[in-house]
Amino acid sequence: MENNMQEYKVKRTVIKELENNISSQLTECFGVTPQIEKGHYWIQFGILEKLEVWVGETKKTIIVNTVTKEGIEDDELILDTNRRFRKYLDAVTGYKSKERAKNMKSIE
Repeated sequence: MENNMQEYKVKRTVIKELENNISSQLTECFGVTPQIEKGHYWIQFGILEKLEVWVGETKKTIIVNTVTKEGIEDDELILDTNRRFRKYLDAVTGYKSKERAKNMKSIE
């Protein structure tokens, strides 16, 4: 399993709905209801052993931790999961992929 944690900046226009969007967009984009644990929302889907999302300390970012399954060779499953993940980030952060890449921070 590969573990990857990133912090994504959120547009001002979507900050007030951030907590609600984290949860509702997991259901919208992945078709599953997230589990909630200590303010962290998480799901399992496709190639993701775990997709965990929570609001950052400043309340202006989200922290996303992904754990991917090993040995997945189904290209369509990989593409579908990645497509849904990008759509989710677009909806929750208010930024498209290129904009997110400029604003992204890696968390060690």
